[in-house]
Amino acid sequence: MGDGLERLLEGRRLSPAQRRIARYLDGHLAEAIFLSSVELADRAGVSQPSVTRFAMALGFAGYPELRQALRPLVVGGDDGAADPHAPAGAGAGGRAAPRANGLQAAIDAEVGNLRAVREGLADPSAITELGAALAGCEPLPVLGLRVSSGLATTFAYYARRIHPDVRLLVHGGSELADGLHAARRAGAAWLLAVVLPRYPAEAVRALADARGIGLRTAVITDRRDVPFDADVVLAAPVGERLVFDSHAAPLALAMVLVEAMADAAPLRTQARLEEYERMTDRAGVFVC
Repeated sequence: MGDGLERLLEGRRLSPAQRRIARYLDGHLAEAIFLSSVELADRAGVSQPSVTRFAMALGFAGYPELRQALRPLVVGGDDGAADPHAPAGAGAGGRAAPRANGLQAAIDAEVGNLRAVREGLADPSAITELGAALAGCEPLPVLGLRVSSGLATTFAYYARRIHPDVRLLVHGGSELADGLHAARRAGAAWLLAVVLPRYPAEAVRALADARGIGLRTAVITDRRDVPFDADVVLAAPVGERLVFDSHAAPLALAMVLVEAMADAAPLRTQARLEEYERMTDRAGVFVC
């Protein structure tokens, strides 16, 4: 996105509809500053109230104030930029590299998220210590509700290859409460939870309930300053450039945690992986 529009959006948590508006503005800003809220809604494929809520989410009283703030980004007056669509790095008489399109920019942002995870592992002690604790926790309950269920399921799938008793909890209500209590009665000391934005209220309550029955809690989420309590927080930013969040960095962090669990119990890991390979060979599970 252009620098000025990027600054307006920085630090804002947008809904899927609001992201569609942001993407439209990024690609059509010179046109959008002359559109009414109804016209912008039609072009972006959202409702007119969504445009108003988008403007208010950026701190404006309404869409007219947002449109007024956007005009200098096109006609000049914002750091001297005359055209937010000019190629990045263009100079007098110089040939600039082509500007990334919106989809490429979304992937660029994910690359940055992965770099943030990498930098956070400069001191791997937090991951290795948690990996050792989870490796020694039998059974190991793994929680993930709503959008977080996919990552929780992936983590549990791989963790079961190296851990004897992983219990996946992806359904709420009384079934979730029963699962937590059953795991605790069976000897569990930890709960690993995936709690990604927008932080399901039921998942947050489950974390509190788990701590209430004596479980320690570790959470894979998008940032450290989350609005709920956990004993260990593993943070990996989510991609917010598309209509829906993308979770490349949290997935990478989850796989690093599985690796730490494997390293914490090397003999068991080796034995279980060899057993798994023999089973899949006998059953013809894989083509190659």
